[in-house]
This record gives sequence, C-alpha cells and structure tokens, in this order.
Amino acid sequence: MKKKLLSLLLIGVMIFTLTACGSSKSGSDGTTTTDEAFAAENTSGTESAAVEGCDINIASLKGPTSIGLVKLFSDSDEGTTVNKYNYSIYGTADEISTGIVKGELDAAAVPCNLASVLYHKTEGEIVIAAVNTLGVLYILEKGENLSEISDLKGKTIYTTGQGTTPEYTLRYLLSENGLDPDNDVTIQFYSEASEVVSTISTMESAVAMLPQPYVTVAQNTDENLSVAFDVTEEWEKLDESSTVVTGVLIARKAFIEEHPEQFAAFLEEYRASTEFANANVDETAELVESFDIFKAAIAQKAIPACNVTFITGSDMVEKVSSYLEVLYDASPSSVGGALPNDGIYYSAE
Repeated sequence: MKKKLLSLLLIGVMIFTLTACGSSKSGSDGTTTTDEAFAAENTSGTESAAVEGCDINIASLKGPTSIGLVKLFSDSDEGTTVNKYNYSIYGTADEISTGIVKGELDAAAVPCNLASVLYHKTEGEIVIAAVNTLGVLYILEKGENLSEISDLKGKTIYTTGQGTTPEYTLRYLLSENGLDPDNDVTIQFYSEASEVVSTISTMESAVAMLPQPYVTVAQNTDENLSVAFDVTEEWEKLDESSTVVTGVLIARKAFIEEHPEQFAAFLEEYRASTEFANANVDETAELVESFDIFKAAIAQKAIPACNVTFITGSDMVEKVSSYLEVLYDASPSSVGGALPNDGIYYSAE
C-alpha cells in the first residue's frame, strides 16, 4: 500500500468542506419546537423543545461538506432552531484551526485528518462528534478506455491536493492496485480544481481526479468527460470495513461539558438538516447558492454524488479510525504525527 510521500503536511483541506463568508446570524429564543422527524432523532433522550438554547459558534469550509449544514443555518436565521448558530463559512482551514485552538469556535466541520491534527495540537481538547461527508473524489476520463485502476498505468493524472488527503488517497488506490505512484503514472498537481477543469477541457484525451462539485462543473464544460471510477467505491473494494471520510464535525470538550443538553440538541438539528439535504435536493441546491457555496444548477446535479451523511457512535469510530490509519501509513504528519487515541471520539453519556 504504502509509499512514503515526499511532502509533509500542510493540513489536508480536502478540497471540499464548507462555506466562505464570516457572518454571524441570529438564532432562536430556545422555545421553538422542531418537526416530528427531527424529534425522532433525539440522541440525548430529552425533547428538544425542553432545552433552553444557547449561542453556538460554528465554522465550515466552502464545499460539499457545507451541504448538510445549509438548512440548519437557514433555520437559525429564521429563529426556528433550539440554539442560535453564529456561523462562519471559510475558503481555507487556517481560520478554523486558529478559532478552535483559541476557543473562539465551539464546533466546526473540518477535513477528517485535520481533526486528528487539532486533537494533538490542543492536547486532546477537541472531539469528533460525527462524520458529515464521505468520499467526494472521482476519476474522470476523456478519450481513454479505463475499466480498472490498473489501466491508469502510463497515464498522466491531473488533480489537486498535493501533500494533502487527495494525494494520499490517490497513492493508496494506485499502490493497492499494483501501480507505483512515482514511476507507473505521472501525477500533475494544480493548486485549484478549476485549473484542472480548464486544462483538460482543451485536450483530446485526459485523465483527472476531481471532487464534487467540480466533477459536475467539468462535465458541464466538456460533454466528452465521463466518470471512470468512483474513488470511494474503489477504496471499499480494497477493504469493505473502510471507506473515504472527507469531513467530520469536531467540537471543543469544554463547550460540551458546559452545555451538554444544548450540544445534544445541536446534533439533533444537524442530523435533521443533513436528512433534509438528501431528501430535498432542489430546495437544498437553492440554499447552497444563497450561502455562496456554489450555483444552484451545479449543486442540484452534484448533491446526490457528494455523500452527505451524519454518522455517529461506533460506526463513526470504525470509519474514521480505519481511514486515519491509511493516512498515517502514507504520511504520519498528515494526522499530526501519531494516530489519536480513543479520547478523540465523542460519546453521549
């Protein structure tokens, strides 16, 4: 599987996580009830309507992992949530990392490996509470005849994310399918996914690895591009117990200890927001555009392929731990130098 990567980490902002403004929005007065589906998902055993809400400062990154949050943010703006969510949506993870370390943020949706890095950096003061996004990477081809990963031998693969989780993921897939990532293929990195789209659109034949929604953007730009491989599916072929984990929800332990009922209500509301996103694609796409994440027309096509989810408990632990192990084997620095212990996982008491 594993070749040592030449690059050390600049923390893996997986090209997709959440949104780029920085605005604080008003929330509810803590007395509004939620719908029946929302209440049915109560993880704390206490009805949300009985909880006196509080302000929760939350951040996310511009990209697919924000999709599950947009309904929550919208409801908070309308004052119909238990808690008031003061949200910030950023283009990079630097501000989120700083906010978590300084205690200015209570929760954040971040790349999975960044959660491990921050766990070490804060000496165990944050926890992973949920997986919010699984794999969003896809390998596209134009003018090629690809039926299995080994067919990539001799190809140039255009992609982004050098020194971060997309590179580690690609190298893992290649090596586990019998290819040497350094000699059997050429990996051409670009700083932005839009650059990849622009480059391959001018070529008669090409192979690229891109995340959603840029897969949709690329196919809208060039109708000859098709999806050759779903990276998540290819990963799971190698190990049924493992999968690609793009984004997770983290929170400060101190905040959870001070506001246990409010945090439980937050998880309920987040779960309901995620379920809404998957069940109401058109309306969610409009919300995605309203929060300046990406255009509704793109979101409408991309959302079903973004693997938006909300996984907690033992299933979360299994998925995250196995994914971090692969990243650690590829580059220990990608997870903060060491695998985290079980203290990184939130468990409702």
